[in-house]
Amino acid sequence: YVDKTHAWASAEELFWPPVQEPTAQGGGCRAKLLCFPPQLLIDWVNTTLKEEHIVVRSLEEDLYDGLVLHHLLGSIKLDVDKIALTEKKQRQKLSVILEAVAKCLQLEESQLKWSVESIFTKDLLSTLHLLVAIAKHFTPSLAMPPNVQVETITIEVIIVSIFATVDSRDLSQNEFLDAVKKVFLQFVNQHVGKLGLNVKNVESEFADGVILLLLIGQLEGYFLNLRDFFLTPASTMEMLHNVNLALDLLTDGGLLNFSVNSEDIVNGDMKATMRILYSLYSKYKTKET
Repeated sequence: YVDKTHAWASAEELFWPPVQEPTAQGGGCRAKLLCFPPQLLIDWVNTTLKEEHIVVRSLEEDLYDGLVLHHLLGSIKLDVDKIALTEKKQRQKLSVILEAVAKCLQLEESQLKWSVESIFTKDLLSTLHLLVAIAKHFTPSLAMPPNVQVETITIEVIIVSIFATVDSRDLSQNEFLDAVKKVFLQFVNQHVGKLGLNVKNVESEFADGVILLLLIGQLEGYFLNLRDFFLTPASTMEMLHNVNLALDLLTDGGLLNFSVNSEDIVNGDMKATMRILYSLYSKYKTKET
């Protein structure tokens, strides 16, 4: 199930107002799409870092971990490791670098068109915004093309409809969703069933975080100390504690590469719950097969 949203993305540093042209019918107008050439920034980065023997071929692929950005900001002293090997270290390094960029460019948080999350997850639009801002500050003579816009299409994949056990060709959307829920429940019960548990409802039974924590423990092969979470949560705060702990464990395990609001899980938001279950399913079902 794919949800698409079309929107114009504009930024003072990069994108100017859309060029309008009349439609064939003469009524109204449509936006003429012009693309910003990433090669311009790639060439600028490679020229800037030529003496350091660094070659960038893909902006989003080569800049996400902060290594190249660190070299670009060579004139600014940063208290970070030259090479960060783990995801946690890379995120920390990137956070320090982006804070330094914002301070150097004298930008408030509300003015930033990028974030640690968007750069680390290789969002090209955010990376373009960041690099243009850096380039205009450190190399103001760099010629930027005028009248540039970009049309972004945000595609959020909630469930990838390729499961060996689900044939979606003859199913309606609701029927397909029910079939996917069934696959997830079978997967969950295969593991928490070893603890004498049986889950029947995706929307409600993950809301307090208990099943989710026990499932993670079973999949990752460790025992959660009962003092670290509430086995029978009696309040929303205790449920939030459980869910937040589960999200922390997923993040530390490299399983959570998207933003999740713990309150959504507690409130029984099916979309949020299904995304987390899919992350677990896609990793461990592959291992099992």
